Amino acid sequence: MDKSREQEKSETNSLVERREFLGGAATLAGTSFLGLGLPAAAQAAEAVQDRMPPIATDKMTDAQKKAAEELVAGPRGSLVGPFVPLLRSPEFLSRLQKTGEYLRFNTKLGSNISEFIILVTARQWTQQFEWDTHYSLALKAGVKAETVAAVAEGRRPTGMSADEEIVYDFLAELRQNQSVSDATYSRAIKRFGEQGVIDMTGIAGYYSMLAMIMNVARTPLPPGKTPPLSLYPH
Repeated sequence: MDKSREQEKSETNSLVERREFLGGAATLAGTSFLGLGLPAAAQAAEAVQDRMPPIATDKMTDAQKKAAEELVAGPRGSLVGPFVPLLRSPEFLSRLQKTGEYLRFNTKLGSNISEFIILVTARQWTQQFEWDTHYSLALKAGVKAETVAAVAEGRRPTGMSADEEIVYDFLAELRQNQSVSDATYSRAIKRFGEQGVIDMTGIAGYYSMLAMIMNVARTPLPPGKTPPLSLYPH
């Protein structure tokens, strides 16, 4: 029996809504980090538009100019990525970037652990810009390429360092259970101390927030870059 027009219309709308949902998670084009092609439907999808592109300097409010100048004067040196959409709320940007400056550059966890946490978080949210920015930084900090590859594929890495295992288990439990068991907490406290556990949790929370902001704004990769992460199946 032929489908009714109403049924065909409903199925078409469902397809459009699904593509919009997937598009919000990542730009649907290119290949994955490991060279694995994205699903054919994803490859065929139209590129999504940046919802909150950079604001021209002559269009900025005084508060936006002040927040942008503070950011650029700090260790980041430029206003890119999540800070482009965040500039729509300049006081929020100003307060948040100072927190981020501590979590990224000044904790006692070590850059290898910090960058590992950031990659695990970027993979959780399929945040392409976040992954693209921190992938090489993680390798430079000493995270093994095979560990990074496993995270990119969404699987538990084998051959992690003892510290990475503690961090990975802690974050996985926190994400899946919205809490951490006594055994996992005890391991983390014994290795990193109370401040380390708070900072570790803070890094995951901070970069989750940035990922959510960029996924909502559909913040693009720098020109010429290919999305490094494949989409999780839905």
